[in-house]
Amino acid sequence: MHVYLQQHLGGSEPVRFVRLTLQPDLFGCWELLRESGSPGRRSQLRITQFDAADEARNAFERERDALLTRQFQILPHSSLP
Repeated sequence: MHVYLQQHLGGSEPVRFVRLTLQPDLFGCWELLRESGSPGRRSQLRITQFDAADEARNAFERERDALLTRQFQILPHSSLP
């Protein structure tokens, strides 16, 4: 499960993106990956591990919803950099 979001603040502010990915790891746990930055620049990657799939899915949805309240918009897969 993954989603790509972008934020356009306008003016001289650069476009920002966040890519959220939820995936199983090799040991039966789950990882929430959060990559963020500006296109064409260095990005940051944060990984959070969860023991249960439900817990990981809830964290994914909370993170996505928090970004949507901060004027991020979900983009289709074809817009991935």
